[in-house]
Amino acid sequence: MSTDIEEIQMGQARDVMDRLTTAMAEKDKETLGRCYATDAVVHTPDQGELHGRDAITGYFFELWDAMPDVRYEHLHKYDAGDVAIDEGTVAGTNTGPLVMPSGETLQPTGQQVRIRTCDVARVEDGEITSHHMYFDQVEFLAQLGLMGGMALH
Repeated sequence: MSTDIEEIQMGQARDVMDRLTTAMAEKDKETLGRCYATDAVVHTPDQGELHGRDAITGYFFELWDAMPDVRYEHLHKYDAGDVAIDEGTVAGTNTGPLVMPSGETLQPTGQQVRIRTCDVARVEDGEITSHHMYFDQVEFLAQLGLMGGMALH
């Protein structure tokens, strides 16, 4: 019986993560919000911990404003039990204002970025309760031209 429960959870975690990725690609704010539990926590390298659906969706909305053409390209998908893991690349052009961790807003650089990412999400009852995002902030800032000529690829 425990095998059946694990299989159901595996499918659910993958389904929710895929729904989140689709919502991001389509800039579907409503569906994106429904992917997260109301008390979900997202751990980001640039903004720290985000608590609650509103803070989490706000984070994504700011990214969409800064890079309206942002897209996610999958490299690998994994899932086990109630956890789904995606490895991929986020790419886009900074044509809108970018909110920095300090709260400062930077004017658009016009630069294209392509950053490797990894996302680990725990799903309970069809919603993400915990999401860890990993990407290299220095590489991101360098590709935007904000690291004093430092170029990483």
